[in-house]
Amino acid sequence: MAYDLEEQEKLDAIKAWWARYGTLLLSIVTVIVVAWGSWKGWKTYENYRANQAMGYFEALEDAARQDGGADSAARITAAVNTLRADYPKTGYAGRGVLIAATALLKQNDVAGARQQLEWLAAQDSQPALQPVARLRLAGLLLDQKQYDAALAQLNNPPAAFAALFADRRGDILAAQGKHEEARQAWQQAIDGLGTANPLTQVVQLKLDALTGA
Repeated sequence: MAYDLEEQEKLDAIKAWWARYGTLLLSIVTVIVVAWGSWKGWKTYENYRANQAMGYFEALEDAARQDGGADSAARITAAVNTLRADYPKTGYAGRGVLIAATALLKQNDVAGARQQLEWLAAQDSQPALQPVARLRLAGLLLDQKQYDAALAQLNNPPAAFAALFADRRGDILAAQGKHEEARQAWQQAIDGLGTANPLTQVVQLKLDALTGA
């Protein structure tokens, strides 16, 4: 009889606890289940979009490998513009722009290449590739003798690219006839690159040629 009473007390305690906390517990469990399902769904969606982006990227690579022509340029532009519009924050978009710019330059489409590089140079969401685009855009603008616009691309360089930006700045200043400023920029590049970097020798040759001029 005492045993039955003890069991009844336990049941009453459980019922009381459930009456007080049961709804909250069910709510927490529901939130966890829904959150897990949402996370799994989002990961599936992300994988789907990544596969789509990869498909456009591969189409871009195929078009870029062609010898040229209007069809090749159209395919390159269509693929890279889709990557830019629909998948702008993916690595495929940034890499695709660099590939497209190179291919378009080979086809003498300077305006098309510039437009691609300008897009990537403005993308803060592409921190690894944005500086590369800025460097290449500065070089393209240098070729077009748009010196001020070229120098503007080299403002506030990321630390990892400071030496490369200084080298390109020296190229632009030398083209402007600003030899002393060019020397300073190239020396800054040499100091930043270090003696072990093969590019240091290239910059040193430019500096020596300018000194002997």
